[in-house]
Amino acid sequence: MRSKEKIKEIEDETKKMIQIAEAIKEKEVLEEAMKTAEQKERIVAWEPKTKLGREVKAGKIKNIDEILEGNKKILEPEIVDSLVNLKSDLISIGQSKGKFGGGKRRAWRQTQRKTEEGNIPTFSTMAIVGDEKGHIGVGDGKAKETLPARDKAIRKAKLNIIKINRGCASFDCSCLEKHTVPFVVEGKSGSLRVKLIPAPQGTGLVAGGELKKLLRMVGIKDIYSRTSGKKRTTFNLIKAGFNALRETTSRESIK
Repeated sequence: MRSKEKIKEIEDETKKMIQIAEAIKEKEVLEEAMKTAEQKERIVAWEPKTKLGREVKAGKIKNIDEILEGNKKILEPEIVDSLVNLKSDLISIGQSKGKFGGGKRRAWRQTQRKTEEGNIPTFSTMAIVGDEKGHIGVGDGKAKETLPARDKAIRKAKLNIIKINRGCASFDCSCLEKHTVPFVVEGKSGSLRVKLIPAPQGTGLVAGGELKKLLRMVGIKDIYSRTSGKKRTTFNLIKAGFNALRETTSRESIK
C-alpha cells in the first residue's frame, strides 16, 4: 500500500511539474508575441530622419546585407528592425552584493558618484542582438536606472550590427553546413585576446559562459576558443570575441 501511495505522489508531482512547465512556456510565447506586436507598431509609426531610413521605409532596400556590404552608416535602429528579426540578450558584467564579498553575477554594473547632495548611482549594462544566421551586434548603455540603460544598450547594439562568415573548416569534418568559423580568427580588447578555432560537428561551444551567448546569437554551434589576459573582465571578453568574429569577413585573418 505504501509503495502505491508513493507512486501516486510521484505521479501527482510529475503532473504539477508538467503543468508549471507548460504555463511558463505559454507565458514566454505570449511575451514574445507582445514584443513582436509592439515592434511592428513602432515600425509603422516610424518617421525616418535619414535618407537610408526613407529608402528602407519605402521598400527600396529589402535586405540588411545591401546596407552592410555597401558600408552605409546605420543611424536609426528601426532600419534594422524592419529588415531583420533579431533576438536580444544581456551580458552579466556586474555582481550583486553578497556575504563576505561574494555575490551572483548580474546584468547591471552599479557605480556611484559622490556629490554634496549624496551618492548618485549609475547603472551600466551590455547587450547583444542577433538572428542566429550570421548577423550580430554588441552595445553598451549607461543611465540612472536599469531599464533606460538596457534600452540604450540594445539600441547601440542594433546600430553596430555586422555580418560574419560561417562555414565548415575543421580538418576532421567535411559537411556543408555553416556551423563554425571558416578559419582561425583572433580579436583583442584591452589586455584580453580571444582566438576562435574551427571545430567539427558535435563539439559544441568550448568557450566561457558569457562568450557562449555571443556565439549562439550569431548562429555558431561548434567551436574551440582560447583566451589570454585578464579573463574576468567580461566587458573586454565580449568585445574581443566580437572583434574576432568581425575578422571572418577578411581572408587576411588566416593564421
